[in-house]
Amino acid sequence: MNEDSERPPQHQQLPDVTDDVVQTIIDLVSDGIWDWHVDTGYVYRNAGWYRMLGYEPHSLDNDVLTWESLIHPEDLTRVMTHFDDYLGGRSSSYRIEYRCRTRDGDYLWIEDSAHIVTSQPDGSPARMIGAHRDIHDKKLNFETLVSTNKSLALLVDECTQELRRANEELQRQVEENRRLAETDALTQVANRYRLEQTLRRECERAKRFNHPLSIVTLDIDEFKQINDLYGHCAGDLTLVELASQVKHQLREVDTLARWGGDEFILILPNTPLQDARRVAEKIRTHIVEVGLQTPLPITLSFGLAEYLPGEGSHQLLNRADGALYRAKRLGKNLISE
Repeated sequence: MNEDSERPPQHQQLPDVTDDVVQTIIDLVSDGIWDWHVDTGYVYRNAGWYRMLGYEPHSLDNDVLTWESLIHPEDLTRVMTHFDDYLGGRSSSYRIEYRCRTRDGDYLWIEDSAHIVTSQPDGSPARMIGAHRDIHDKKLNFETLVSTNKSLALLVDECTQELRRANEELQRQVEENRRLAETDALTQVANRYRLEQTLRRECERAKRFNHPLSIVTLDIDEFKQINDLYGHCAGDLTLVELASQVKHQLREVDTLARWGGDEFILILPNTPLQDARRVAEKIRTHIVEVGLQTPLPITLSFGLAEYLPGEGSHQLLNRADGALYRAKRLGKNLISE
């Protein structure tokens, strides 16, 4: 009997088993076992999963973002595509090999396999259980077989080292070129290109995992006066200092981007609208109280918008931009939704 014939159909609900029994079984298994509850986003991982990657048991957040953040960047798109194909019914099974980051920063090859065990009335997944298995040694052993004798192995190693050095240098150049291509030359925050790429990715993540996502548009009230009265150099210095001040008010996962002129946009993952308003108010108050090194007092206006299911990134941007213009019309130094 093949492996697929031993499994129930993809969306068939299995016989009822208490969570206590499932929990006990998961904790006894030495491989890395995970249990994802789709509705709540909660993911339980057994102690074997943490030990495999070198972490203290249960030391990471119990959500899907923890798993996603550990996947090697070169493998992420391939894994997410396969994952979405299975959830959407375009693939009959989920099994894939990729690299996961360990606690010491190295990457471990694992095999990830899982099955939907319960479904919603509409057929969408409700719960999924899977296993991460360490296959790193198997991968390394396969690579070792390429060398058939010692002299050839030494030659291959020398060539490999040379290629690695050349690749590292090339990678540094690529990363530097990418950084320059995605960074605003004046303020050194994300530019418009990177903003569009990041916002599109965050909208897809919010849709996939049902997480909140908010964006904030902001600009300087009466910025034209600074340029007109004191010159564009003073205006540029104001934008540089503003970007620096705002960036210090954000989390590491947030993105600050210059949209154009004196308009900036904040991307706030996993943030509902009310929390985004608190972030905007903190920034608004900080600028009013601390100010910037400019001859004129500075205030900011803000527009807020939260991602709606099925909405595109440009629609989300347009709503936030509309909210910003309302704040301007209502008298500036305001936050509008």
